[in-house]
Amino acid sequence: MHKPLARYRVISSISCILLVAAFALFLLVAISLPIVKPVYLFTLQSTVQPDVPTSIAQKVRFGAWGLCASSALQENVACIGPQLRYTIPESVVALAGFSPLVVNILQTGLLAVLILHPIAAAIVFVAAFFSLFLGSHGFAIFVLLLTILAAIASTIVLGVDFALVVTAKNQLAGLNGGSFGLEIVFGNGVWLMLVGCAMVWFAVLLLSARVCYCCGVRRHHHHHHHHDSY
Repeated sequence: MHKPLARYRVISSISCILLVAAFALFLLVAISLPIVKPVYLFTLQSTVQPDVPTSIAQKVRFGAWGLCASSALQENVACIGPQLRYTIPESVVALAGFSPLVVNILQTGLLAVLILHPIAAAIVFVAAFFSLFLGSHGFAIFVLLLTILAAIASTIVLGVDFALVVTAKNQLAGLNGGSFGLEIVFGNGVWLMLVGCAMVWFAVLLLSARVCYCCGVRRHHHHHHHHDSY
Protein backbone atom coordinates (compact mmCIF):
# COMPACT_ATOMS: atom_id res chain seq x y z
CA MET A 1 0.00 0.00 0.00
CA HIS A 2 1.26 3.47 -0.85
CA LYS A 3 1.21 6.17 1.75
CA PRO A 4 -1.06 9.06 0.70
CA LEU A 5 1.88 11.47 0.61
CA ALA A 6 3.82 9.17 -1.74
CA ARG A 7 1.17 9.26 -4.46
CA TYR A 8 1.55 11.97 -7.07
CA ARG A 9 4.40 13.35 -5.00
CA VAL A 10 5.85 15.48 -7.84
CA ILE A 11 2.57 17.30 -8.49
CA SER A 12 1.88 17.48 -4.76
CA SER A 13 5.30 18.95 -3.99
CA ILE A 14 5.31 21.51 -6.80
CA SER A 15 1.74 22.58 -6.07
CA CYS A 16 2.49 22.98 -2.37
CA ILE A 17 5.66 25.01 -3.06
CA LEU A 18 3.80 27.30 -5.45
CA LEU A 19 0.93 27.84 -3.02
CA VAL A 20 3.22 28.43 -0.03
CA ALA A 21 5.24 30.95 -2.05
CA ALA A 22 2.02 32.68 -3.14
CA PHE A 23 0.82 32.71 0.47
CA ALA A 24 4.09 34.35 1.58
CA LEU A 25 3.69 37.08 -1.05
CA PHE A 26 0.01 37.63 -0.18
CA LEU A 27 0.87 37.81 3.52
CA LEU A 28 3.55 40.45 2.88
CA VAL A 29 1.04 42.56 0.98
CA ALA A 30 -1.71 41.92 3.55
CA ILE A 31 0.39 43.38 6.38
CA SER A 32 2.52 45.72 4.21
CA LEU A 33 3.36 49.27 5.24
CA PRO A 34 3.78 50.45 7.99
CA ILE A 35 4.32 46.97 9.49
CA VAL A 36 6.54 45.86 6.59
CA LYS A 37 7.77 49.22 5.32
CA PRO A 38 9.38 48.06 2.04
CA VAL A 39 5.99 46.73 0.78
CA TYR A 40 3.28 49.23 -0.20
CA LEU A 41 0.31 49.44 -2.57
CA PHE A 42 0.81 52.81 -4.21
CA THR A 43 2.60 56.12 -3.85
CA LEU A 44 1.27 59.66 -4.09
CA GLN A 45 4.22 61.85 -5.00
CA SER A 46 5.05 65.33 -6.17
CA THR A 47 6.20 65.71 -9.77
CA VAL A 48 8.00 68.95 -8.89
CA GLN A 49 11.50 68.38 -7.56
CA PRO A 50 12.86 71.11 -5.27
CA ASP A 51 16.10 72.85 -6.26
CA VAL A 52 17.55 72.09 -2.86
CA PRO A 53 16.71 68.84 -1.00
CA THR A 54 14.50 69.58 2.00
CA SER A 55 12.79 67.68 4.78
CA ILE A 56 9.38 68.49 3.30
CA ALA A 57 7.62 65.29 2.27
CA GLN A 58 7.69 64.67 -1.46
CA LYS A 59 5.85 61.35 -1.46
CA VAL A 60 3.39 59.37 0.64
CA ARG A 61 3.38 55.57 0.41
CA PHE A 62 0.13 53.79 1.22
CA GLY A 63 -0.09 50.28 2.71
CA ALA A 64 -3.00 48.18 3.89
CA TRP A 65 -2.65 49.33 7.51
CA GLY A 66 -1.19 52.81 7.26
CA LEU A 67 1.03 55.22 5.37
CA CYS A 68 4.47 56.78 5.51
CA ALA A 69 5.56 60.17 4.20
CA SER A 70 9.10 60.55 2.86
CA SER A 71 11.25 63.51 1.85
CA ALA A 72 14.30 63.90 -0.33
CA LEU A 73 16.48 63.82 2.79
CA GLN A 74 14.78 61.10 4.83
CA GLU A 75 12.68 58.00 4.28
CA ASN A 76 9.55 57.63 6.43
CA VAL A 77 9.53 61.13 7.94
CA ALA A 78 6.10 60.42 9.41
CA CYS A 79 4.15 57.16 9.56
CA ILE A 80 0.53 56.52 10.50
CA GLY A 81 -0.69 53.13 11.72
CA PRO A 82 -0.94 50.26 11.92
CA GLN A 83 -4.63 50.73 12.50
CA LEU A 84 -7.91 49.50 11.11
CA ARG A 85 -9.43 51.75 8.45
CA TYR A 86 -6.90 54.48 9.01
CA THR A 87 -7.59 58.06 8.02
CA ILE A 88 -4.93 60.37 6.69
CA PRO A 89 -4.39 63.14 9.27
CA GLU A 90 -4.25 66.77 8.30
CA SER A 91 -0.70 66.99 9.66
CA VAL A 92 0.58 64.59 7.01
CA VAL A 93 -1.44 66.35 4.32
CA ALA A 94 0.03 69.70 5.35
CA LEU A 95 3.53 68.20 5.62
CA ALA A 96 3.33 66.97 2.04
CA GLY A 97 1.56 70.05 0.78
CA PHE A 98 -1.07 67.88 -0.91
CA SER A 99 -4.67 68.86 -1.47
CA PRO A 100 -6.99 67.22 1.13
CA LEU A 101 -9.39 66.49 -1.73
CA VAL A 102 -6.75 64.42 -3.51
CA VAL A 103 -5.86 62.53 -0.33
CA ASN A 104 -9.49 61.73 0.48
CA ILE A 105 -9.91 60.11 -2.93
CA LEU A 106 -7.29 57.54 -2.01
CA GLN A 107 -9.04 56.35 1.15
CA THR A 108 -12.15 55.05 -0.60
CA GLY A 109 -10.91 51.58 -1.53
CA LEU A 110 -8.45 50.99 1.30
CA LEU A 111 -10.95 49.26 3.61
CA ALA A 112 -11.84 46.72 0.91
CA VAL A 113 -8.13 46.08 0.38
CA LEU A 114 -7.61 45.60 4.11
CA ILE A 115 -10.37 43.00 4.35
CA LEU A 116 -9.76 41.08 1.11
CA HIS A 117 -5.99 40.56 1.31
CA PRO A 118 -5.98 38.45 4.52
CA ILE A 119 -8.94 36.40 3.26
CA ALA A 120 -7.16 35.52 0.01
CA ALA A 121 -3.96 34.69 1.91
CA ALA A 122 -5.85 32.40 4.31
CA ILE A 123 -7.56 30.46 1.50
CA VAL A 124 -4.24 29.96 -0.30
CA PHE A 125 -2.63 28.70 2.92
CA VAL A 126 -5.38 26.10 3.46
CA ALA A 127 -5.08 24.99 -0.18
CA ALA A 128 -1.30 24.65 0.24
CA PHE A 129 -1.74 22.33 3.24
CA PHE A 130 -4.33 20.09 1.58
CA SER A 131 -2.30 19.89 -1.64
CA LEU A 132 -0.01 17.47 0.22
CA PHE A 133 -2.76 14.83 0.20
CA LEU A 134 -3.60 13.85 -3.37
CA GLY A 135 -3.75 10.07 -2.95
CA SER A 136 -7.56 9.92 -2.94
CA HIS A 137 -9.11 10.98 -6.23
CA GLY A 138 -12.16 12.37 -4.44
CA PHE A 139 -10.00 14.40 -2.08
CA ALA A 140 -7.87 15.60 -5.01
CA ILE A 141 -11.04 17.00 -6.59
CA PHE A 142 -11.77 18.83 -3.33
CA VAL A 143 -8.23 20.26 -3.27
CA LEU A 144 -8.60 21.37 -6.90
CA LEU A 145 -11.88 23.16 -6.15
CA LEU A 146 -10.34 24.80 -3.09
CA THR A 147 -7.35 25.96 -5.13
CA ILE A 148 -9.65 27.33 -7.85
CA LEU A 149 -11.45 29.26 -5.11
CA ALA A 150 -8.09 30.57 -3.90
CA ALA A 151 -7.17 31.57 -7.46
CA ILE A 152 -10.47 33.40 -7.98
CA ALA A 153 -10.15 35.17 -4.60
CA SER A 154 -6.58 36.27 -5.32
CA THR A 155 -7.60 37.46 -8.80
CA ILE A 156 -10.42 39.54 -7.30
CA VAL A 157 -8.01 41.08 -4.78
CA LEU A 158 -5.53 41.84 -7.56
CA GLY A 159 -8.35 43.47 -9.52
CA VAL A 160 -9.32 45.59 -6.51
CA ASP A 161 -5.70 46.71 -6.10
CA PHE A 162 -5.45 47.69 -9.76
CA ALA A 163 -8.86 49.38 -9.72
CA LEU A 164 -7.95 51.38 -6.61
CA VAL A 165 -4.77 52.76 -8.15
CA VAL A 166 -6.19 53.31 -11.64
CA THR A 167 -9.31 55.04 -10.28
CA ALA A 168 -7.20 57.30 -8.09
CA LYS A 169 -4.93 58.10 -11.05
CA ASN A 170 -7.92 58.99 -13.23
CA GLN A 171 -9.58 61.13 -10.57
CA LEU A 172 -6.32 62.90 -9.85
CA ALA A 173 -5.86 63.64 -13.56
CA GLY A 174 -9.39 65.04 -13.71
CA LEU A 175 -8.89 67.51 -10.88
CA ASN A 176 -8.21 70.94 -12.39
CA GLY A 177 -6.79 69.22 -15.44
CA GLY A 178 -4.20 67.47 -13.32
CA SER A 179 -2.50 70.71 -12.33
CA PHE A 180 -1.74 69.66 -8.77
CA GLY A 181 1.80 68.61 -9.67
CA LEU A 182 1.10 65.16 -8.23
CA GLU A 183 1.12 61.63 -9.58
CA ILE A 184 0.10 58.22 -8.32
CA VAL A 185 2.47 55.31 -8.92
CA PHE A 186 1.84 51.58 -8.51
CA GLY A 187 3.58 50.13 -5.47
CA ASN A 188 5.52 46.87 -5.38
CA GLY A 189 2.67 45.25 -3.44
CA VAL A 190 0.51 45.17 -6.56
CA TRP A 191 3.24 43.39 -8.54
CA LEU A 192 3.79 40.91 -5.69
CA MET A 193 0.07 40.13 -5.86
CA LEU A 194 0.36 39.62 -9.63
CA VAL A 195 3.20 37.11 -9.23
CA GLY A 196 1.39 35.27 -6.41
CA CYS A 197 -1.81 35.13 -8.43
CA ALA A 198 0.06 33.56 -11.37
CA MET A 199 1.53 30.95 -9.01
CA VAL A 200 -1.91 29.97 -7.71
CA TRP A 201 -3.33 29.58 -11.22
CA PHE A 202 -0.34 27.41 -12.21
CA ALA A 203 -1.07 25.22 -9.19
CA VAL A 204 -4.65 24.92 -10.49
CA LEU A 205 -3.29 23.57 -13.80
CA LEU A 206 -1.11 21.00 -12.01
CA LEU A 207 -3.95 19.81 -9.78
CA SER A 208 -6.25 19.62 -12.80
CA ALA A 209 -3.71 17.28 -14.44
CA ARG A 210 -3.84 15.09 -11.32
CA VAL A 211 -7.65 14.95 -11.28
CA CYS A 212 -8.07 14.17 -14.99
CA TYR A 213 -4.98 11.90 -15.26
CA CYS A 214 -3.62 14.00 -18.14
CA CYS A 215 -0.30 15.62 -19.10
CA GLY A 216 1.66 12.47 -18.28
CA VAL A 217 -0.04 11.84 -14.94
CA ARG A 218 -0.86 8.14 -14.63
CA ARG A 219 -3.56 6.44 -12.61
CA HIS A 220 -2.11 4.54 -9.67
CA HIS A 221 -2.67 0.80 -9.19
CA HIS A 222 -1.92 -0.93 -5.92
CA HIS A 223 -0.36 -3.97 -7.61
CA HIS A 224 2.12 -1.93 -9.69
CA HIS A 225 3.98 -0.11 -6.97
CA HIS A 226 7.20 0.20 -8.96
CA HIS A 227 5.44 2.16 -11.75
CA ASP A 228 4.30 4.99 -9.47
CA SER A 229 6.45 8.00 -10.24
CA TYR A 230 4.10 10.86 -9.43
